[in-house]
Amino acid sequence: MDFVESLKMAAKTLTANKLRSSLTMLGMIIGNASVIAMIGIGQGAQRLASEQFESLGPNVLFVTPGSGQARQRTTNLPQTLVWDDAKAIAEQIPMISGVAAQKNAQFPVVYGNRNSSSLIVGATPEFLIVRSFDVAKGRFISEIDLKRNQRVVTLGADLANRFFGDRNPIGEEIRIRNVSFKIVGVLQAKGSFLGSNQDDAAYVPLTTMSSTLTGRTSPYGLNLTFVSVSAKDEASIPAAEFQITNLLRRRHKIVNEDDFTVQTQKDILQIVGTITSGLTAMLAAIAGVSLLVGGIGIMNIMLVSVTERTSEIGLRKAIGASGNDILMQFMIEAVILSAAGGLIGTVIGIGGVVIVAAVTPLQAIVSPAAIILAVGVSGSIGLGFGVIPARQAAKLDPIVALRSA
Repeated sequence: MDFVESLKMAAKTLTANKLRSSLTMLGMIIGNASVIAMIGIGQGAQRLASEQFESLGPNVLFVTPGSGQARQRTTNLPQTLVWDDAKAIAEQIPMISGVAAQKNAQFPVVYGNRNSSSLIVGATPEFLIVRSFDVAKGRFISEIDLKRNQRVVTLGADLANRFFGDRNPIGEEIRIRNVSFKIVGVLQAKGSFLGSNQDDAAYVPLTTMSSTLTGRTSPYGLNLTFVSVSAKDEASIPAAEFQITNLLRRRHKIVNEDDFTVQTQKDILQIVGTITSGLTAMLAAIAGVSLLVGGIGIMNIMLVSVTERTSEIGLRKAIGASGNDILMQFMIEAVILSAAGGLIGTVIGIGGVVIVAAVTPLQAIVSPAAIILAVGVSGSIGLGFGVIPARQAAKLDPIVALRSA
């Protein structure tokens, strides 16, 4: 028998019992669909994180209180990063184009009978440029607002829409922690960043934030949540990082471990990429278990098939079929089951990725490598798990097979 003839016989045998063949393929279908969907969603998460970091602003570095080791040991970070540090960076570092000091807190915001627990950001005018935000209506925080501790606020797009809908909120007043603030502007939508909605926020002068809402909690001055620093260009980032580190070590009189961390977008993106890649690999591995289960199912059904077709095998051997002919037919049947299941699962997996991309912010993508890997693995599993039943069938003695039938 040639390969084509064996292929025809295998296809005819499998289509003779469509329900059993379909159930046998089910494990491979679920496994392939899961693997492709998990890899696609994981890659979409990496892509979304990358775009979110790029939207923070060009060539931005972040200075945060506490060293990396301190952040792992405790959540009670030092209060040594202050506004004077941000001013020193702006005045003494030549490789930068802007510095934005920032202090964050979560407070209730009330307008009329509507309320929201939102992020309150104490900011400086440079925040708008360094972080690449745009004003949709009105204006942002000004230098005069800082100097006079003005109770003014610029709303994020979502917060403004929640309170005012299509109405113009400029000139209205809201209450933040029971303190009245006059609305002077609304920012254009920016989107979420690492799960935090930047549009559901209210931006007030940094000085007003400290004097009216949070108070000064550091003996060193007006403490900050972090400082955003914009380098002149991408090539200037390493030099700017080095200069900022040296400046703050001198200012804080540090001898051993730093009490601050300087990170670039690339540093943070690498951390996020490592985490998402690990999660994607873990999810794909879990989904891949169903491929193994599907392979065991194929082997089980093929063993049953050998038992049911003992007389057929004996008759074929009696009229001249060799052991290799029988081996080839059963191997082809196993590969057809696994490959067909793999192809159907691939189509379902691609459909799932497309749906996720359409209904969620995740820009899930279908990876050709994932498709090749999933289909290749499913075919290999079918081949591997089909060996035992095929060899068992090939070794049957035709006389014994005919007698047992």
